[in-house]
Amino acid sequence: MTLTMQNRLLEHLKPQAGGAVVSDVRIGLGYTAVRLESGHAGVAWTPKSDAPCCTHFQGAGTLAGRPAEELLAFLVDEKSGLARAVGLATANALLAALPHAPASKDEVISTLNITPEDKVAMVGYFGPVVAQLRKTGCNLDIIELTPHHGETVSPEQGNEALATCSVAILTGTSLINGTCDELLSKLGNPRAAVLLGPSSPLCSDAFAGTKITHIAGSRVREADDVLRVVSEGGGTMLMKKYLDFETVLIA
Repeated sequence: MTLTMQNRLLEHLKPQAGGAVVSDVRIGLGYTAVRLESGHAGVAWTPKSDAPCCTHFQGAGTLAGRPAEELLAFLVDEKSGLARAVGLATANALLAALPHAPASKDEVISTLNITPEDKVAMVGYFGPVVAQLRKTGCNLDIIELTPHHGETVSPEQGNEALATCSVAILTGTSLINGTCDELLSKLGNPRAAVLLGPSSPLCSDAFAGTKITHIAGSRVREADDVLRVVSEGGGTMLMKKYLDFETVLIA
């Protein structure tokens, strides 16, 4: 497993993490949330656990109160997807705490001006986005590990779609399941490549020089509400009213 993008994000945020302390960590069924003592919070998708016992994360009970830099380092854990989720949620909390230029709140797909001539490769099944793309008349390939009602193709079948697409939509969860580098290596020369989803870190510097052109992610606006939803097993649809969805462009 290569974790180049995770390492780039880690190195970019290390200086910002100095002095920051984690006050709360929730590893929910759908999402993981991390809150800093400053009050800023971040979320990331929770991968399925393959733990052989009832303890799913060995660090449980020791995370709150630790320096943010220690949890941020979980981003590059090569063995545990749950650790990478905690690391990415920490990264997103740190990004929320940093001064940032105003980002676009426009829905990202509508800004891409997709036409019937476009070949779109989507990694990860985003239901509302699928419906939106179908309306454009584009040639759409949805690449998913788990078959979804016959609408998707396997990663093996999706290699050609990634190599020849004009628009790529990649799930931010690829930073958690460890496939981000591989997906980027398989892209040809799309005119647009979007990293999409609440987990996606709104950090243009970390993705500069890659084929990613847009990051469409989220910032936590109401931390208490988000942590409660995460703890009670909720996901994007239940959290969305407590998040601000934004898009940053990669120069």
